[in-house]
Amino acid sequence: MAFRAFALTFVSLIGLSLAGTTSTAIQLNETEYSILLANDVISFGLLKTTSAIQNITYQNVSLLGTVDGLTGQAYTDFPSNTFTTSGNSSYEIITGQDWAGVIFTDNDTLGSTVQRLWFLHASEPGVHSFVRLAYYNDTVTSKGELGESRTMFRPNGGPWTHIITNSEQWAPLPGAAAVAEEVVVQDATWYLGLTPDDPYVIAASTPSYESAYFTKYQFADNQTNKAHGLFGYSPDNVTTLGAWWVINQKDTFFGGPLHGDLMVDGIIYNKQSTNHGGATNPNITNGFDRTFGPQFLYFNHGNQFTTLQELLADAEQFADPSWNAEFYDEIAPYVRGYAPSSVRGTFQATVTVPDGALNPVAVLSANGVEFQNSAANFSAYQYWAPVEEDGSVSIPRVKEGWYRLTVIATGIFGEYAQDNIIVRAGKVTSVSATWIAQSAGKELWRIGIPDKTAGEIRNGFERDLTHPNHPAKYRIYWGAWDYPTQFPNGVNFTIGSSNESVDWNYVHWSRFGPTYIRNETVTDINQWQINFELEKAPPADSIATFTMQLAGVETTAGNTDVASGSNPTVPILTYVNDQSQPLNWTILAYQSSSCGERSEISCHLLYNRLEFSGSWLVEGWNKFLIVLPFDAPVYVQYDALRLELNETSSK
Repeated sequence: MAFRAFALTFVSLIGLSLAGTTSTAIQLNETEYSILLANDVISFGLLKTTSAIQNITYQNVSLLGTVDGLTGQAYTDFPSNTFTTSGNSSYEIITGQDWAGVIFTDNDTLGSTVQRLWFLHASEPGVHSFVRLAYYNDTVTSKGELGESRTMFRPNGGPWTHIITNSEQWAPLPGAAAVAEEVVVQDATWYLGLTPDDPYVIAASTPSYESAYFTKYQFADNQTNKAHGLFGYSPDNVTTLGAWWVINQKDTFFGGPLHGDLMVDGIIYNKQSTNHGGATNPNITNGFDRTFGPQFLYFNHGNQFTTLQELLADAEQFADPSWNAEFYDEIAPYVRGYAPSSVRGTFQATVTVPDGALNPVAVLSANGVEFQNSAANFSAYQYWAPVEEDGSVSIPRVKEGWYRLTVIATGIFGEYAQDNIIVRAGKVTSVSATWIAQSAGKELWRIGIPDKTAGEIRNGFERDLTHPNHPAKYRIYWGAWDYPTQFPNGVNFTIGSSNESVDWNYVHWSRFGPTYIRNETVTDINQWQINFELEKAPPADSIATFTMQLAGVETTAGNTDVASGSNPTVPILTYVNDQSQPLNWTILAYQSSSCGERSEISCHLLYNRLEFSGSWLVEGWNKFLIVLPFDAPVYVQYDALRLELNETSSK
């Protein structure tokens, strides 16, 4: 087999020569309890009963450390328990000319199948991973939502000193002393300020500290992430090491490019499915059969001067669905559910976007379904690519099938959508699309930039300049940004003089606190006011349209989609001037997400246009009052708002 060569940018750093097929065979040994795999670069064991990887050795360094419970292993689990494993897997060893793999299978009595597949190729410093989940039961036709499925690299000690989400978001791991003195301020969130000399908190000798708070949520990212992982030093202190989940194929995931999830917190996560951020989960019904992957667990190294950014960039080059396609085609007969090249085609489009559209992206996803809800069709695949300056879009290696094309862009409200696009194997599908921006008349004002995030608003993408890493504020524990202190008079925003990066918060709280720095709960903050001036009163028969684009809303349903708690639905009421009847947009339980409290800036996206008579507006000063339920555990994150007026329409 002519294996596609690694094109290593940092080959001189990591000392590997991987061009072409090697003659080195995979070493495979089986003991009573494990299956040992090795090539001339790495070695590891697979525990027969659970399929977990143990004892990875690379550069003569143990990367996982000692097994202790679940730590010291790489494994797949299902926290929601929709799928479970028996702890007594059957397994099949398969081999090729220059590769070997093991397929572990668990079957329960309810018709569920869990397969975890690991493959090692000669001279590659990493492991290829697949997960297959299936459910066939004619009697009990549904077992609920999938919930969470994840594969984790979970070391117990080892050489690791830093966690890396992407080239901008990284930090030292909190030290043992900081962990011992940590104060829990929220689930999976700790205050570490009691150990001010910890590298994560202060690191006085280096400009690499992050915050007094630590949470796994601040190291999340969306599905445009290419690779994320850990960085450290070998015991000789002259070799730097990296461990990375490389997301080389994303088409078997759900939710599109904007869906965010956990990446790394000392554990490196590969999330196949989740409801984090209000994401839609597939329902597990009779006939469900889904294979996630491949993804690549990759290891690299450099000398003592090699930076974590350099090792990350080396890993990111393999985040390409065309990389290793020939190898994946060869193992496809053993990976049930994987779509080889023979069932893939190419999608091309010419897209005309509205004036002012920045960074447009074309998304292929489940036909007839909003792309962030693509899990509603569990067999659907997803793809995306930028719309180039000339309007061209090209997406190779698209699995044959029916798709919806969606185009989104910064600066434009709403999106373009076109259904019933057919991609055929071995063919090129060409589409022309013209996106006409929605308009309801003359735009009177807008707040925020419609970009599917609450980022440009205060405490969003704004950098925390009090810490040398300058993390984006939204990533840090929300209680660090004390809303009553920052907004002592609430939000009273005046069009033309107020600045959204100062005078508009990234979260509209119904109530705030308690937090680590505030003992009490503040409850008189649920009303926000917008003031604007008109030179003349609109005609009596005119129509005004108030557009609200939301980056996320939390009801007491959280991420669950289940109508639970005191406020499973949330009415967002907008009072216009002295009108007694407000504009009402009620957010339902299945539209809820847990966003700001989980250090997210974009979750389940929502959009609505509310019409009212232009006669409600007056010459001179006008006001909108946006009201959430009083003293409720709910909040809203605004992407962008705008008011338009059509003076020629009447009803």
